[in-house]
Amino acid sequence: MSAFTLLQPAKVGSLDLPNRVIMAPLTRQRSQQPGNIPHALNATYYSQRANAGLIISEATQVCPEGQGYAWTPGIYSDEQIAGWQQTTQAVHDAGGRIFLQLWHVGRISHNLLQPAAADPVAPSAIQAKAECFVQEASGKAYKTATAKPRALTSEELAGVKQAYADATRNALQAGFDGVEVHAANGYLLDQFLCPNSNQREDGYGGSIENRARFVLEVLDEVIAAAGDSGKVGIRISPMGTFNGVADDNPQATFAYLVGELNQRNLGYLHVNRPDWVGGVYEGFDELLAEIRQAYQGTLILAGGMTAESGAAAIESGLADLIAFGRPYIANPDLVQRIEAGAEWNQINPKTLYGGAAEGYTDYPAMSQQA
Repeated sequence: MSAFTLLQPAKVGSLDLPNRVIMAPLTRQRSQQPGNIPHALNATYYSQRANAGLIISEATQVCPEGQGYAWTPGIYSDEQIAGWQQTTQAVHDAGGRIFLQLWHVGRISHNLLQPAAADPVAPSAIQAKAECFVQEASGKAYKTATAKPRALTSEELAGVKQAYADATRNALQAGFDGVEVHAANGYLLDQFLCPNSNQREDGYGGSIENRARFVLEVLDEVIAAAGDSGKVGIRISPMGTFNGVADDNPQATFAYLVGELNQRNLGYLHVNRPDWVGGVYEGFDELLAEIRQAYQGTLILAGGMTAESGAAAIESGLADLIAFGRPYIANPDLVQRIEAGAEWNQINPKTLYGGAAEGYTDYPAMSQQA
């Protein structure tokens, strides 16, 4: 097996990719304040990494209620659209391609982040055993436990779906090549999927079909807004427990979900391994193999991947594309390093979230190190 497998061309929908190396979505908390507006620093960061076959942007809230961490960008205001246009233009000028990840955190939030200090919303009024990152009016910023959410009413679900559709149109207006629906990692859509966070008694809770209903309805709204299902991907995290979610029968959940995804001819399905935060989950490899066998489209695999393990996954047929997260933080020229068999820079964990250029746009490329 050879890492050069990662350098072979591929396609996502009608979009031609020069290689199979994907930049995974990475929350970095560096939007301009006030307003959570992308700006020139973000454009520099992404354009440095335009060597990827496809960049998937950091998670971006589709509405003010969708925010769970201070300083993360949105895609619901004119200023945010204009800000993101700087990034997409810079990436395209550098020869790259970029999708926007659509995000609603649901219960992973706090009153300090919500409009009018309201309670966060969720499938059910169940508080997550998780943390979010807030900033007080005084400017003080810190991690805190999430607030107890209130359950979305059946009538309110239409407004959330509309927010996803509007965000999709805004993303395309901003110049993105497509969008990814974030249905992973314990955020709103994953909260609907998982029975421990979804205890609704209406048509959106209980059975697997009901728990998947909202995810699929959001996806259909996004596809309709995009006008092309090939411009839409979706990210899932089977067996993941991040942000306090759990599913006691993930095989059945994802067998049903993947069957439904096959009917929508998506650009891709993005599967996040559950060991990306250090955990090991017995049975995941078997479930991943079942998902790969069932899913008829392009599959991206993410989570602790190396050039060697990524190439092996492609050569075995387990994945078509490989997403790299933290390696892309420290290696803006990751594709060139894979091609050269060069050593990878290591991240500085102290500069992952918030701040300015340090630990963001100042990681050296090989040419600078030479």
